[in-house]
Formats: sequence, C-alpha cells, structure tokens
Amino acid sequence: MPRPVTLFTGQWADLSLADLLPIVKKMGYDGVELACWGDHFEVERALNEKDYCQKKWALLRKNGLTCYAISTHLVGQAVCDLIDERHKAILPPEVWGDGKPSLGSVGSGPDLGSAVGSAVG
Repeated sequence: MPRPVTLFTGQWADLSLADLLPIVKKMGYDGVELACWGDHFEVERALNEKDYCQKKWALLRKNGLTCYAISTHLVGQAVCDLIDERHKAILPPEVWGDGKPSLGSVGSGPDLGSAVGSAVG
C-alpha cells in the first residue's frame, strides 16, 4: 500500500476548511494535517461541542479526504521556548496568562485525544 500524501492546512488558514478541502482533493492529496487556527480545527470547540469532531470528519469524508494529524504548531511554541512578547500574538489568553513562563504540570489539560477519538466513525 502506498504512503498517503497529506497537506498541512495552516498555509491556507485564510480559507474556510469547507472551501479548502475541495481544492486539496483536486490537487491529489489523500488527506490533511489540520491546523489549529482559522476554522480548520478549534480545540475549545472540539472539547465543548459534542458533535464538533463528527462534523469535521463528515466534511472530510464528503470531500474524499481524511485527517492524519492535528497541528498545534503555534501553541507548541510555548513549550520549552523562551517566552517573550512575540508569543502574545499566537497564544490563547489562557496560555499567555501574564506573559511570565511557568512550569505547569504536564498532562493536566483537557483530553483532546479522547474527544477526537470518540468522534471517529
């Protein structure tokens, strides 16, 4: 079986996912790595709206695509990075806080894996 060819959606965050996916399929990709910005994948909504992930999967299937990964590149910049003013523009307020680094406990956040995994159908 050949390896799937995927596209990271972050470079097209100015397009809605609904507008982008037909283009991705037309370009010949098998699936996507969804960016967590724009409307491509909103973590808070995935955690708080029961049908959010199911709707994303349905949109992907409608376009003959699948999702191989969810990207948190921007928020990931706050992990093991020297935090400075540049981060304020890319971090959600609950992560930015007062802008001073802290050593929070690993694994204490919401379980996104369970939210997404329970939606796979």
